[in-house]
Amino acid sequence: MERYDKAAPPELGQNEGSLTSTLRTLLFFTALMILLPIGLYFSSKAFVFEGTLGMSNRDSYFYAAIVAVVTVHVVLALFVYVAWNEGSRQWREGKQD
Repeated sequence: MERYDKAAPPELGQNEGSLTSTLRTLLFFTALMILLPIGLYFSSKAFVFEGTLGMSNRDSYFYAAIVAVVTVHVVLALFVYVAWNEGSRQWREGKQD
């Protein structure tokens, strides 16, 4: 009869840390993708375009939407950059073993 140890092999522990790091990064950028464009849309509309620049309600909607879209693109670019660097770092660490 075979005996199975409860301890995980070292490769599995390394993969779990990598998975946790990847999941943490994904959740961070998901929250950023939801909160940042919406927050910047309403704050730029109220404080920047209507408050400071004195634009009409209709014009401020348009420019605030542009701010939100640019924010989405910036967050996506940051996510791709972080994911690329994290993947290449994990690949280098795996290759050195």
